[in-house]
Amino acid sequence: MGYDGKHLARPTRPVLRAVAASTAVVLLAVAATLVLAYHHFQSNITVSHGFDEITGPRPNEGPKGPLNILLLGSDTRHGQTAVKGMNASPGLSDTTILLHLSADRSRAYGVSIPRDLMVPRPACKRKDGHGMLPATSIAQWNEAFALGGEACTIAQFEKMTNVRVDHFVVVDFNGFKAMVDALGGVPVCVPKEINDPIGKIYLPAGTYTVTGNQALDYVRVRHEISENGDIGRMKRQQTFLAAMVHKAVSAGTFLNPARLVKFLDAATKSLTTDPGLAHLKALYDLAQQVRHIGLDKVQFFTVPIATYAPDPNRLAIGAGTKKLWSEIKNDKVLSPQFTSSATKASQGKPHHHETPAQKAEAQANGLCA
Repeated sequence: MGYDGKHLARPTRPVLRAVAASTAVVLLAVAATLVLAYHHFQSNITVSHGFDEITGPRPNEGPKGPLNILLLGSDTRHGQTAVKGMNASPGLSDTTILLHLSADRSRAYGVSIPRDLMVPRPACKRKDGHGMLPATSIAQWNEAFALGGEACTIAQFEKMTNVRVDHFVVVDFNGFKAMVDALGGVPVCVPKEINDPIGKIYLPAGTYTVTGNQALDYVRVRHEISENGDIGRMKRQQTFLAAMVHKAVSAGTFLNPARLVKFLDAATKSLTTDPGLAHLKALYDLAQQVRHIGLDKVQFFTVPIATYAPDPNRLAIGAGTKKLWSEIKNDKVLSPQFTSSATKASQGKPHHHETPAQKAEAQANGLCA
């Protein structure tokens, strides 16, 4: 007996149903994984209500649209109790950067503030909960974080600048290592071998890609590599951050699912933010805004500084600072006097110096000329 077309078609129906069922199971599994990953990353972020802890008056808001985000590097240095000065002040913030995003998202400025800058500090709540820190006419910048946490640092910044902080992000330096690893490392150029017994930092000379502990050592080091201490370290941090932004964008991190998951896990574990940024969507939107600004418009530089007369090892506010903060508050394109020596994320390489003056500045800051 022969077979007709009807009998031939019947066996395919169970196969189609099986394929459809298998596809549905796979899609459900993927969806479940994404939901679990989202909740995992979301739970990684630590929320701080630091704005609520500010006791004094705050500056008025500027024009609508721009964002001012205070970035703080928290360096507890667990396991490094032998490092000079660490026992007395756990939880230091040796890195403070104001990230200003213009209202039209056409430019981004990262303005570093030295840890050794001497400034007035307003009255703040102690972060250990034991009373208040009295206002003082002069104090070293990073004491505010060590004694009063992010709330005191924000209050100190706003008093100095009259610029209102919209958000803040505290990045744990130990978590920072994992972020660098997730990118597959970041290129640096070390002009000479570093043997720093004070900070216990040892790095070979040359141009190479650093990951993990080497990356952390590079952004921490302030001895041996240059004679200007914290000024050189800030410049190297700016160069490293520019290279890191360039690597994240050029390596397609946001388009590579495996790399993105690894980076998000590392980043969220290291972050403490105000409630307004403590959501993945808010952080993702912020990352996308910076990404679409254009790397040549992401610029890092240091606030104007001068020598602090009573102590040459400390710094004072320099000429032009009032103008800088006024331009930022009013969302202006910054004057060339502030950005002419800025490090741009578009450079990508850890050294990009053309003129003799730029090369001399690079050498003074412990960068390759």
